[in-house]
Amino acid sequence: MKVAIIGSGPSGLVTLKYLLEAESSLGTGPVEVKLFESESSVGGTFYARMYEDAELVSSKQLTCFSDFRAREDDADFLSAKRYLEYLHEYATNFKLWPHINLNTKVKSVARGAALKACTHIVTYVSQETGEEAQWECDAVAVCSGLHVTPNIPDIPGIENVPVRLHSSQFKGRHQFGVGKTVMVLGGGETASDVAYLAVTSPTKQVVMCHRYGFHFAPKRNLNPAILPILGGKPSEELTIPLDNARASLFDTAYVHPILRNSFALWTFYQLYVRFILWLTTGTPGGYGQLVGEPAEEHDHVAKMFFNKSSKAAPYVSAPYRGTLNKGILERVRAALINVPFPATNGRQIDLAPWPSHISASGVLHFRNTGRPECLRLKGAATITPDIAVFCTGYTQSLPFLPASYPLPSEANVRGVWHRSDPSVGFIGFLRPSLGAIPPLAEMQAQLWVCHLLAPERLPQALHPRDEPHYRLHHPDRSRIHYGVDHESYVYQLAMDMDAALGFGEVVQRGVTSNWRLPLAWAFGANLNARFRLRGPWKWEGAEGIMTGEMWRQICRRRWFWTVSDIFFLTILPMSIFGPVSLLCWIYAKLYQIVFGVEPGYGGYEAGDTGVVVNSGNEKKLAVEVNM
Repeated sequence: MKVAIIGSGPSGLVTLKYLLEAESSLGTGPVEVKLFESESSVGGTFYARMYEDAELVSSKQLTCFSDFRAREDDADFLSAKRYLEYLHEYATNFKLWPHINLNTKVKSVARGAALKACTHIVTYVSQETGEEAQWECDAVAVCSGLHVTPNIPDIPGIENVPVRLHSSQFKGRHQFGVGKTVMVLGGGETASDVAYLAVTSPTKQVVMCHRYGFHFAPKRNLNPAILPILGGKPSEELTIPLDNARASLFDTAYVHPILRNSFALWTFYQLYVRFILWLTTGTPGGYGQLVGEPAEEHDHVAKMFFNKSSKAAPYVSAPYRGTLNKGILERVRAALINVPFPATNGRQIDLAPWPSHISASGVLHFRNTGRPECLRLKGAATITPDIAVFCTGYTQSLPFLPASYPLPSEANVRGVWHRSDPSVGFIGFLRPSLGAIPPLAEMQAQLWVCHLLAPERLPQALHPRDEPHYRLHHPDRSRIHYGVDHESYVYQLAMDMDAALGFGEVVQRGVTSNWRLPLAWAFGANLNARFRLRGPWKWEGAEGIMTGEMWRQICRRRWFWTVSDIFFLTILPMSIFGPVSLLCWIYAKLYQIVFGVEPGYGGYEAGDTGVVVNSGNEKKLAVEVNM
């Protein structure tokens, strides 16, 4: 078996690693792999588009691959520079370098000859010598190795801003100069990073323009002061990363399909997020966020991507503190429990609607949205930006794939391949609402490689009815339509590979091996290591991570957040969804006895083998790449 990989970001490297291990882990024949990377280094976006102080918004515990963990002395959130080092260490540890072809651009991928219709011919060229060559292989993994073009929206008069650049061209604070007015266009994590760098530079003014709002989420569990009216202060210890806090028992693990495919779980977490944010920060619309909350059609955890680049949050809300949300209930709440925000030292980010146009004299004009930020700026002095930074994502295309090949938007088997052609895999394209792409890519690579090389190791067919429950419900006008819930998606992939422990097996391991394991399984998040305890990619080091690293994360929860996490994220969902799943199971069994077939689950009837095709079928993908 010969396999080509296009792209050497985290997705490409982890796919290469599992292909090379297939012979020993899956009992396949030898696998020959070539990875093609057009840049001079591995790392993908972390190499090509790194900027000053860039930091991952997902924790090292979640982001790092299951069998190669970050160093213990690494911070919870790695800098982009450190993560790039980690990827180099990963390639060295698993001896990937001999299979990596740097400075090598893939020009085209084509079908093989008629007698070998399942093969692919990869045409590539050396960036150093210009020499062109071909390689015939049996499968191709597209791992974000794309032609990337900055997405520059049309704003009438934008040419009247003296300096204009896309975030891909931005490298650091020095580009802002001194005493300049900086306009940041976008409401995602990159826009927040750039706005924060601008407001902490010697700039005159920073304006951040957004279309439909955003939702700031903290990177860590919040650290409130209890009874601040009596002098209570937050603990000085760092809280657990937010993406480590969600428990899995009866949330993603052991959930009956009838409940899983309903909207009940989404509704619970929508209520939880809004309540806990209001309780600790006084506003349900985002982390201490007084303005800029998502538009009504986006304002639900089932529909949006959280913005975890929240260092900009205090600066965005600074102009409104003391003027909004100061009723009696808010005063009482703030006296009992409150999250203090860092001082901004008189600096602020002026949030604004999306520009309607820029006049010939360079004056910025906004769309009239009726939001507080729009009303505030109506009475403010005119804004004349000196610098415009487009943090508006990228238009990505696959120029090397002909029309006969599927596209990532058409991958209808777990978002990884199309049912008609499993020899072409798309790894690392789905985006989690609150999570990280690299661990998703690891699970995708495991499933694709297993299905490609040893399909007999999969316990059952990959059923279409198991697709919808993990997908976000994006509004039609959303730019991105391939979001997933991280926890639900990785658990589904684990179930597909029979890599998730059964309830009885968890208990048995706790009795015979280590008592911490069942607790880590129930209270811990769906880190990939928990799905290496069994299945085709079973790894002997997985239990040590469960009872060591994951256990330590659970023990880091403090008394307030022990109450919050244990009650709202464990006891309450367990006490609700556990019995509901049991009732669904009883109903399904009775239905099967009476009617002789299983009931339909979320619109899919038992035995339905139809395909699920994503709503997007465009030839280009608009994406935002964030650190």
